[in-house]
Amino acid sequence: MHSHAVVTGGAGFLGSHLCERLLARGTRVTCVDNLCTGSADNIAHLAGDPGFEFVRADVTGGLEVAGPVDLVMHLASPASPRDYERLPVETLHTGAAGTHAALDLAVAHHARFVLTSTSEVYGDPREHPQRETYWGHVNPVGPRSVYDEAKRYAEALTTAYRGARGANTGIARLFNTYGPRMRADDGRAIPTFIRQALSGEPVTVAGGGTQTRSLCYVDDTVDGLLALADAEFAGPVNLGNPHELQIRQLVEEIQRLAGTAVPVRNVPAPVDDPRRRCPDIAVAQRELGWRPRVGLHDGLRRTLEWFAAHLSPV
Repeated sequence: MHSHAVVTGGAGFLGSHLCERLLARGTRVTCVDNLCTGSADNIAHLAGDPGFEFVRADVTGGLEVAGPVDLVMHLASPASPRDYERLPVETLHTGAAGTHAALDLAVAHHARFVLTSTSEVYGDPREHPQRETYWGHVNPVGPRSVYDEAKRYAEALTTAYRGARGANTGIARLFNTYGPRMRADDGRAIPTFIRQALSGEPVTVAGGGTQTRSLCYVDDTVDGLLALADAEFAGPVNLGNPHELQIRQLVEEIQRLAGTAVPVRNVPAPVDDPRRRCPDIAVAQRELGWRPRVGLHDGLRRTLEWFAAHLSPV
């Protein structure tokens, strides 16, 4: 068990859940976030915990944390297309300088370092399902490249620190995590579809809706990240739910849960939008003893209930 964790990007959707779970395990948490895409609201309920500290700072400027640190969880980065298209240079800078700073902190404290990478390193994959040995099919100058290449560089840097500087590192590749605290306007499929279903707007589906995604509920993703933090395994390791479904099936399930039947409006698919996305999780099962446990129906129900309670009335 770790005594003091630094979580970069800890005020984000996923980061806030991770901070919460670390505190529940008895780990002191220093959350570092510049709030460019995260929100103080996500961590407001943690403010009174004596083991929690929030530091508003940009990780690219370096990290100085008082006292011993034995775990660094590096989540800082814009993560939705809408955000990284708005902040392209900042996204690349976070993947580069921000990862350098987080790794330097881990090395200085002899701490375990975990990088949250992404299934986007596989691009529009030609291998299905995607295994960690697959090198990917990525457009280095396309509209998604700032995020894809930032994460690919961060993986390379993490690997270099492990080999050249003896860093104790682990790399997780996350597949489409969803759940409470996602921003309704972040542009990703689930918050967009839920917001539209609850407000009675037409649901906007990119292309024909036949593209697939594999959706992992946030509690399961956090379980996987903590399992990697507790291990010595370097990775990379896929953390995702291998249940694959088409986007139009996702819309139908959300509409059933919301009790609405708003019309579907097709819009053009984004450039370089992956057509299929599904993880092979054999490595996670073997090395971490991890597999997702929350089914799609239950995860969407919890997420929809949270949005229903937090969305402003129309």
